[in-house]
Amino acid sequence: MSAGRIAFVIGLEDADVLGLSSLSGAHLEYAEELCELLRENGRDDVLFVVGGTVPPEDAETLKGFGVHEVFGPGTPTARLVEYISHHARRVRLT
Repeated sequence: MSAGRIAFVIGLEDADVLGLSSLSGAHLEYAEELCELLRENGRDDVLFVVGGTVPPEDAETLKGFGVHEVFGPGTPTARLVEYISHHARRVRLT
């Protein structure tokens, strides 16, 4: 699915959270485009998280684009759920 279609569905469904996992190594390109589209469409209130095998230097770059948090391999599901539960509403209210 293209970034444009993802951004469209986020708007259509009034999503609170977007999670991206890319096994192709294209996480930087996908995330940058999605962050731009979210901003352009007034949806920078969406909590955007990325997961997968992401090098530490890429994690900082992703956060610079507007990704809120990056979860590496082996992250316990409970930690991810806790993060989203705690932060999704906060992003929307600010």
